[in-house]
Amino acid sequence: MSTPPREVRWERMFPDELEAAFAACPGVYFPYGLCEPHGPQNTLGLDALKAHAVACLAARRHGGIVAPPDYWHIHELGGYAVWARQHVGEVPRTWLTALPPWQHFKNVAYHVRAAAALGFRAAIFLTGHYGPNWEDLKTLLELLQPHFALRLYGLPDFECNQPGFPGDGASGDHAGKVETSLLWALEPDCVDLSRIPPPGTPGEHFAMGRNAGESDRRAGEAMASAEADWLGAKLHELLASVGEAPPTVLSFAALEDLWQDVVEPVLPTFRTMQPRWTEQTVPPDSRWHPNWTIRRSERV
Repeated sequence: MSTPPREVRWERMFPDELEAAFAACPGVYFPYGLCEPHGPQNTLGLDALKAHAVACLAARRHGGIVAPPDYWHIHELGGYAVWARQHVGEVPRTWLTALPPWQHFKNVAYHVRAAAALGFRAAIFLTGHYGPNWEDLKTLLELLQPHFALRLYGLPDFECNQPGFPGDGASGDHAGKVETSLLWALEPDCVDLSRIPPPGTPGEHFAMGRNAGESDRRAGEAMASAEADWLGAKLHELLASVGEAPPTVLSFAALEDLWQDVVEPVLPTFRTMQPRWTEQTVPPDSRWHPNWTIRRSERV
């Protein structure tokens, strides 16, 4: 009988297991994504599913604890609305679990607070969702870093996909052969290539990548393995760069003050807060129009 893999998922660990894992490696992974159209062949949670699964693989190999995945992420506004109108279309239901940037990033700030209060010495924030949110994630963590003892690092999963897809070096896509192959390798029950429409079938097919039919589970396994090793090396690099320090314990009120004083003044410059990333627009009769433009005065 084979030995089950070592448990690294925070929510599934007993207290003594968490303490032992922390003592061995005081690092934590926070995976992010959302439920979003990813073609008919993939389940909606692809972004967070792949981020969580590859973080678990990294933690089993290299140590660390994996926080519960966060399936609520940025969509529906700005350039995301432009993209969605083009590739998702005017469908009756999008099945999105979308939040505006100011809410998502405040949630991340609270995740930083929790990791710091527990005494973690390093934290990796891994998003499987693309668009410019990952750039803003890096900016947010740079703003917060001076106020916490633990080392912070944020990235999209394609940053650690160094080998890319065998044969062409592709590092990321949307519901194409890269993402579909990764999910197929990491969560095989969440991929069904038989659902891909026959070649030449017109339509955007719920934002399916054009080359989804080229997906390869073995290629996904190789990419996932390489990503896990990259993440493990990064976590230990962060741990080596920080000295012993007491936990940074902030009250909720103190975190709110930090958000207001440090993040709020910079938030309007975040890329996800811009009405457009391109010159394209969203017409008033589109389902994607209401949140396309972002008015700071409407943000409460």
